[in-house]
Amino acid sequence: MVCLLVISEVFEALLYKYYTVKGYGESEIVLEKSRFICYVNRATTEEEAVQFIQSIKKKHWDATHNCSAYLIGEHDHIQKANDDGEPSGTAGVPMLEVLKKKGLKDTVAVVTRYFGGIKLGAGGLVRAYGKAVSEGLKAAGIVERRLMRVMHVIIDYTWLGKVENELRSSIYAIKNIHYLDQVEVEVFVEETAKQPFLEWMTDLTNGKAEIREGEMTYLEEKVEE
Repeated sequence: MVCLLVISEVFEALLYKYYTVKGYGESEIVLEKSRFICYVNRATTEEEAVQFIQSIKKKHWDATHNCSAYLIGEHDHIQKANDDGEPSGTAGVPMLEVLKKKGLKDTVAVVTRYFGGIKLGAGGLVRAYGKAVSEGLKAAGIVERRLMRVMHVIIDYTWLGKVENELRSSIYAIKNIHYLDQVEVEVFVEETAKQPFLEWMTDLTNGKAEIREGEMTYLEEKVEE
């Protein structure tokens, strides 16, 4: 009973699904002769976020400002915004708000500004930094990560064609195929769909498949803008 409770608590502690950036991305916009260059990346720890920010600051040591924002953790328990010399609340916070509105997690953004000589005013700065991050996110790409169970289907080679074709036209996603003495097909299956999958695969192979339950991991799928 205690063991089952622990497993349940571990499962509940993990997010079933969430959104984050696919990886590194950068973009640039020009407003009133000022250049706003946005850099975006995934960061699963605050240390990673800080290192990314410092690398951009080092790259653009001569910039007027290097403003930043990041969200870290399953429940966004780490949130930081830095105006880096811009009027308070006109850069870092608007950047953070864009990340929040997109529902992103484990994401860091840095916007480098080279002043063009024309002041934008508080409202103009808020819009500029927000737009810069939005464009940066488009460049990086957004993915949905869903927590899945990896099921291992072990079959003879005579079943491979049928099983692979059926899987590729089904709701399930193939993670990998290992060609050994027998074929081992790794399949992403939602935790609540394990039993239906087991029954479907057993019926599909006339009971000739050996099916093993594997680890839990995240499946990433690109989100269309």
